[in-house]
Amino acid sequence: MSGNTSEFHLLAFLIFKEFQTGLSIGVLLMYLLSVIGNMTIIIIVCNQSQLHIPMYFFLCNLAFQDIVYISAILPKLLVITVTGNGTICFPCCITQMFLFAFCVGTEFFLLTSMAYDRYVAICVPLHYTVIMNERLCAILAFSSWFFAALNSLMHSVLISKLSFCNVQEINHFFCDVKTVLRLSCTDTINIQILISVEGIVLGFIPFLLILISYIYILSTILKISNSSGRLKAFSSCSSHLIVVVLFCGTFLSLNLKPEAHLSKEQDKLLSLIYIAVVPALNPLVYSLRNREVLRALKKQILKRK
Repeated sequence: MSGNTSEFHLLAFLIFKEFQTGLSIGVLLMYLLSVIGNMTIIIIVCNQSQLHIPMYFFLCNLAFQDIVYISAILPKLLVITVTGNGTICFPCCITQMFLFAFCVGTEFFLLTSMAYDRYVAICVPLHYTVIMNERLCAILAFSSWFFAALNSLMHSVLISKLSFCNVQEINHFFCDVKTVLRLSCTDTINIQILISVEGIVLGFIPFLLILISYIYILSTILKISNSSGRLKAFSSCSSHLIVVVLFCGTFLSLNLKPEAHLSKEQDKLLSLIYIAVVPALNPLVYSLRNREVLRALKKQILKRK
């Protein structure tokens, strides 16, 4: 790091200063719900052999990613809301940025892999076991983690070399890349262009692939003659579709909308939705809307008794 800044100060939610206790309780509940829920999903899938299929393999990866995701941000936010101390050291800030970008990229890739899995299962079911074999699933999962990590590492290294003169205040509840770049004394135009281009490649293109997959899926479902068959086919991908809408909808709407100074607090609230609320809802969506997971959960509970 060039320059003399050794730490930043996270301002968190300025509009909720009078409701810190309620915000602290809410953040803690979201964190516990997400960790417990996603850990439960991982344990169930690992212990129940009937769930050892591609869809639940990707779901396990998604659950683990969600745990890393919220653990990088929510504990620090909880400390800020409880103690009022928003100080974060420069290395910790860079680490938080790395983990955030890493997990967001991984989630986009995993959701795309899951969309492809649903496409194969519904559109070409006779070839499902041949196409979605263990080797392809492992390649898709490894690629999701690897390319997201590579992209995040590049951003983190570039930002760590910028100059930040004097102690700086970050008007966010975590080290958001765009917010931190505005504080640099160095010209950041090249990094901003790079981030914008990669946002399209690693965010919009996966979302577009998911959208195309579901166009084919819905087209195939509508061709099914009986209503029970259509309902069964749609229920097999409805959980994934809900998660895609929740995560991609909030993330893309936040990052693709025009910059506006007056909407900064609204930006923080939108960020909180896809950082805290979505990872907490994912296990509920996949368990409550999936009979196989519910049956496996009941079997797991009975086994422990």
